[in-house]
Amino acid sequence: MSFRICTIGCGQHATRVHGPSYRKYADTYPGTVLAACCDLEPLKAASFQRQFGFLRHDTDIRIMLERERPDAVCLVVGESQIAPLSALVLKLGFPLLLEKPPGLTREDTVRIAAAAEASGAPNQVAFNRWHAPLMSKLKQLLDENFAPGDINYIGYDFYRVGRMDEDFATTAIHGISAVSFMAGSPFRKVRFTYRDMPGLYRYAANIYMECEFESGAVGHLAFCPAAGVVIERGVVNALNHTFFLELPIWAAYDHPGRLIHLEDGQLRQELSGDQTAGSGELYITNGFYAENESFFNAIRERRSPVGGVREALQIVELVDCIRQRKSEYVGTAPDG
Repeated sequence: MSFRICTIGCGQHATRVHGPSYRKYADTYPGTVLAACCDLEPLKAASFQRQFGFLRHDTDIRIMLERERPDAVCLVVGESQIAPLSALVLKLGFPLLLEKPPGLTREDTVRIAAAAEASGAPNQVAFNRWHAPLMSKLKQLLDENFAPGDINYIGYDFYRVGRMDEDFATTAIHGISAVSFMAGSPFRKVRFTYRDMPGLYRYAANIYMECEFESGAVGHLAFCPAAGVVIERGVVNALNHTFFLELPIWAAYDHPGRLIHLEDGQLRQELSGDQTAGSGELYITNGFYAENESFFNAIRERRSPVGGVREALQIVELVDCIRQRKSEYVGTAPDG
């Protein structure tokens, strides 16, 4: 039985990491049909079709979906278009994998979730850190050996070079989602501190988050967009155990990445990123292939995908706190 995939958005990000993921999935899973790709710019859509083996290309989402009746839809568009287009696809009843952020505000995210719940369409937010092989291995070790309440500390350093984004919050979402995933527990309370750089960068500011989780763990996140290196490094402490995580973000300084587990001062395990991923390809080491594979397989097997829009609501709230320069966040009910 065939499994038909359509994708919306054929820009740089889609071409760099999602297109190769679709092609690999089709090569790996018999019966997969890359039915059609869609972009407002016909040349981009046509190029994407040729490069990754889609059967057709379109510039109109509704026409494409009505003609193809896909089993799964992927949405890889700019931040401002994610909420309205997600709601459109989900209202039509198509299973959707949507790029982050799932809305810029809590209200956006609630509307997307409501559209999905009204039609019953499965959905998943593309938090690729959750699916990066090293992060997946860390999560496996934590889940196998500890309850969320056993974890007492999580730290995450998120550094970039020369980032002068007016809205860095849409990038910071990656660090927040990563820590949420590692903790396995909702945030109870967060305190924010901002360190501006007047005279250097108009918009760049270091952002620090001091977190308390419902599990009892505490956390610290440091976002430094104008640092001297591109890294994402995490640390998790439980009684007599420490895990160090170095993600191979965009094949930067820590590539291919590393995961270290120590117990009572002794090295228990050390894994490299390419060893864990089985490949050095960026779209694999950074989790893009696995997030697509996870979603597609869930739909094929009639399971609920991991990381739906409703689950992402608190992450969006925290990101919006950064955007509004709030100093404190207190957890809210997840049902909107």
